[in-house]
Amino acid sequence: MTEKPWGGVFREATDRRVERFTESVSFDQRLYQQDIAGSMAHARMLAQVGLLTPDEANQIIAALQQIQEEIAAGRFPFSEEWEDIHMHIEKALIDRLGDVGRKLHTARSRNDQVATDFRLWVRDAIDELIPRIRAVQSAFVDRCETDFDVILPGYTHLRRAQPVLAPHYWLAYCEKLERDVERLVDCRKRVNVCPLGSAAVAGTSLPIDREMTARELGFDVPSRNSIDATSDRDFAVEFVFALSLLAVHLSHWAEEWILWSTTEYGFLKLPEAFCTGSSIMPQKVNPDVLELIRGKTARVIGDLQTLLVLLKGLPLAYNRDLQEDKPPVFDAYDTVAGCLEVAEPLIRGAQLNHEAIAARLEEGHLDATTLMEYLVSRGIPQRTAHAMVGQLVREAMDRNCRLADLPLEVFRAVEPTLDSRVYGVLGVRNAVQAMHSYGSTSPDEVRRQIDWWREKLAQRS
Repeated sequence: MTEKPWGGVFREATDRRVERFTESVSFDQRLYQQDIAGSMAHARMLAQVGLLTPDEANQIIAALQQIQEEIAAGRFPFSEEWEDIHMHIEKALIDRLGDVGRKLHTARSRNDQVATDFRLWVRDAIDELIPRIRAVQSAFVDRCETDFDVILPGYTHLRRAQPVLAPHYWLAYCEKLERDVERLVDCRKRVNVCPLGSAAVAGTSLPIDREMTARELGFDVPSRNSIDATSDRDFAVEFVFALSLLAVHLSHWAEEWILWSTTEYGFLKLPEAFCTGSSIMPQKVNPDVLELIRGKTARVIGDLQTLLVLLKGLPLAYNRDLQEDKPPVFDAYDTVAGCLEVAEPLIRGAQLNHEAIAARLEEGHLDATTLMEYLVSRGIPQRTAHAMVGQLVREAMDRNCRLADLPLEVFRAVEPTLDSRVYGVLGVRNAVQAMHSYGSTSPDEVRRQIDWWREKLAQRS
């Protein structure tokens, strides 16, 4: 019979099938650094309050450092008999230190131990993700200067709407990603609460110092309620929600660039190093990386749903169901981190097809709204101006020409006060130049936005 740390009350050995079914070390071993950091802080605290001698604490810390080095080097043996990473490390500690190793678990339970480890891991994951998001933002901002004079058709309902500067498009993605950063930063505040010392559910009668442990591990505060501390996984759900929305934003971008890179659009040439071919059609250059970013978003959303369904039926406090919280969190992080890794160089390597964009840019009467606002500026009510321009657009459609190609008498037939100055707002370049509002696509405003983003990203680098 394998001696389990919890096996004192049992008369029968654990069935091997149960050991295989209940093990989690196959996936939670990636918490080893956090587990050892938490154990070291716990040992120092136990020595501070007199539950360990300074020499015992030093022995434990030295052995834990050795165990960490062995795990990192791939020399540490794992076995499903010892369930999880926490029991593996504790067993290794006891094998090396005997009774001194057995003292480490004083005043803690695996319940508060795993909650602490998991929070530490999520905190580390947030800190690793934010620079990756910043790198993607920087890739978009760095494109702005090169593409500054390029005008693109802006779309609504996948129909041409109004002309916009290309950098205005790029900075729209930066705004979405900035909200993702803000959500992760805000999530980190609620992650950074220390459960250690809550023990199984009710706390402990031993004289521990939870404030010290929280400080040692870089937490803002210890948790206030021991029942909630060991069972709460809100932080994990919030983290994966933030990742889900981040993945959705990356999917938006991927979908748009997939469309733009088609022969039908012809706006964009993707870097070949981030495309793949066909096994049967020799001419194909497929946007597989973008398609996989779009596809992997489904996995991340599924991970969020897994967590929500996992938690919805649980009574307080800790339940073994919570062992299943880690695979979806790990998967969501790995998936999003992988998407960000390929997104940045892909953004930098793509090239706008200036000639193809310009060749069709005047199609779709993108200057119609600017013409309407010109009429409004002359005192014509907006709804009346809207109807007038609708008539002019219909006339241009019937003649298969641009608004700027209509003779002046056509404009005067709709509004007799119009003169040749009307042509100053027609055409996509004039339409872009006519914009003035804060946050608009006017060149001066876009330049201001670019400068703002450069300063912001420089501060965060």
